[in-house]
Parts: sequence; structure tokens; C-alpha cells
Amino acid sequence: MGFELTDEQRALRDLVRDFAKAEITPHAADWDRTRAFPVDLVPKLGDLGLFGLSAPERYGGAGADFTSLCLAVEELGRADQSIGITLSAAVGLGINPILTFGTDDQRDRWLPDLVAGRALAAFGLTEPDAGTDAGATRTHAELHDGDWVINGTKAFITNSGTAITSCVTITARTGERDGRPEISTLIVPSGTPGLTVEPAYDKLGWHASDTHGLTFDDCRVPEDALLGPRGDGLRQMLGILDDGRIAIAALSVGLIAACLDACVAYAGTRTTFGQPIGSRQGVAFPLSDLAVDLEAARLLTYQAASLKDAGRGRAEVSKAAAIAKLFATEAAVKATRTATQVFGGYGFMEESPVARLYRDAKVLEVGEGTSEVQRMVIARHLGLPLTTGAAAS
Repeated sequence: MGFELTDEQRALRDLVRDFAKAEITPHAADWDRTRAFPVDLVPKLGDLGLFGLSAPERYGGAGADFTSLCLAVEELGRADQSIGITLSAAVGLGINPILTFGTDDQRDRWLPDLVAGRALAAFGLTEPDAGTDAGATRTHAELHDGDWVINGTKAFITNSGTAITSCVTITARTGERDGRPEISTLIVPSGTPGLTVEPAYDKLGWHASDTHGLTFDDCRVPEDALLGPRGDGLRQMLGILDDGRIAIAALSVGLIAACLDACVAYAGTRTTFGQPIGSRQGVAFPLSDLAVDLEAARLLTYQAASLKDAGRGRAEVSKAAAIAKLFATEAAVKATRTATQVFGGYGFMEESPVARLYRDAKVLEVGEGTSEVQRMVIARHLGLPLTTGAAAS
């Protein structure tokens, strides 16, 4: 059983690949070094239609499939992981919650600018004491005089502090149901009084990606800022995370491909004892293994994306998403170790192309659910007994 891209998907992949080579690759090292978010690149991605790949034409989108989005994320991530995650988060965590759960008024207000790349949106789930255990969310919102009054903090929120960030969608406790926290989702416009965007994090990698903590201090939004039914936040989040895990797998595929590209080029020109190092089994064999991991990660990712596109049940998509993310992200981290070893001492220097990849890789095993969470999800689908709380993943 194989997987074959359509003509449209191949054309999109090639378009994004050519764009990345021209507009991203020449600048990626400088963006990484200066830790600069390239805000001027966002409208260019919008002009390519990348933010609107999966959005309906009504909002300026292309109405394409989820696999196409994964292809775009892979190719951007092959050039620069920071840009790949910018697109992935902007669509999967910014646009999709509003598109999937929003009212017509909410969609009409927010989606046209987001789809066009004139604005970015963020999704605030993680907190200092709540991430994997999303039910431990402490941020709370109470209704007062027709407004939700929000208090709390969010951590590690991508695309939340750029000059063009228009809103952040957050989860918050809005009460209790049957003795358990009631979690709801709210849209908070940027610049709302009481919302503070904290200074950017000093990160190990993804230096050109925008990431901030958020603080809410009596932050008021109208009652109609509620996204979907009250108390539906956890259910919404789990569906959004399934999609996000497939996109992170695609981002990981791009990183593996970048490692292989760099290593093959270097192994063909770097010589020892009069021969290219690529002629040595000690180099050729690890790179062969890297190529196998690349193909396996890519096929698992495309398989998960195709199941979503086919409208398969959530359980089937969730399992496939967890498998793809687990394998692809761990293969990506392994790929950067291989690449650094092939480059030798040069690979330890920041001027080398693989040093940035090495730093960028680790977070792939953490974001959108850690590797441990993915194993929990897979175990649950195998029918294995789980300890209390594991099924919440």
C-alpha cells in the first residue's frame, strides 16, 4: 500500500520549496543569530495562500486538504524550523479553533485577516502548572455584567506577541460540573486592557519564532467572546491537538530532510586520506539509516493526514497522529545527532548548517504533547490500562 501525492499537492510542494530556497534559506542563519521574528515574511506567506490552505473560499482560503498544509509545513521547516512552526501554529492553533468552533460573526471578524496573512492568532493552553494535565488549568473567567473577567497566566504561547498578532484564544475555568473544573474557550483581542504580553523567552532553539508568556489581570471580554459551547474547552483542545501533532510530525520530516541534504553535500566534498568521507561506511551507513527514517516519518505523517482528510473517526486519527508525531520527532532528534557527528568539529560550530538544526530539534519531542504523552495515547488505543489522568491526553 503506497501513498501518492496528487498533481495539485506536488505543485504546491514545489511552489513552497522554491519560495523557501529564495526567501528563507538565505536569511535563516541571520534570523537565528539575531533572534528576529521576520514579520515582513508573513504577508508573503499569505500571498502564497499558505495560511488559507484549509480555509473555505468564503474567508479567502483555498479549501484544500490537510495534507497540503502538512506539505507546506514540511518544506518551510526544511528551510527554517522557526518559519515552519510559525505557519503550523498560525493555522492549527490560530485559525482552526475559530474556523471549527466559532460563530459566523466570529469567523467573519477574525478569519479574513488571518487567512490573508495580514494578522496572526495564538492559542493559549499551557500554563506554568498545566500543560499535559490540561484539566489543571488555573486561569479562570467569571461573568460580571455581561463580560468575562479573566485572571491567570499562560506560558510558551507561539505567535502571541508579534506586531500583527490580532487575538489569542485561551482555555479558562468558567465554573464546575459534577465536582470537576468546567473548561471553556475564549477569544481575547490583542491590546485588551488587563492582557500583558510578557517579554520573549530566551530559548534554546526556534530563535526566529515568536514565543511569550501571557498574564491576565481582570481582563474583560464580552460574553460573546466564548468560542463554542460553555464547558467544551477540553473537547475542543483534544481535537486541535490531534491536528497539531500531525503538523509537528510534518515539521520534523522537514528537519530530517534538511539534515540529510546537508550531510550528503558535506560528505561528498569533505575528504580524509584522499577520499570523500561519504565513501566510508562509517559515514555512508548512518546516512542510509537517516534516509530510511526520513521515508518512514514522511509516510506515517502523510498517512495520518490522509485519515483526517478522509473524515475518519477521531479515535483512528488520534492514534495515527500520536504514532506519526512520536516516530517523526524522535527520528528528527536522532537525525541531528547523526548530522553533527558527520560534520565533526565543524558541526559543533554555530556557523555550520547543522548546529541550528541540533538546537531546534529537541522541542519537537515536547510541543503538542511530549513523547511520553504520545506513548500514553497509543497505549490507550491498544486497550492497555492507564493510571488516573493518562487518558486525559
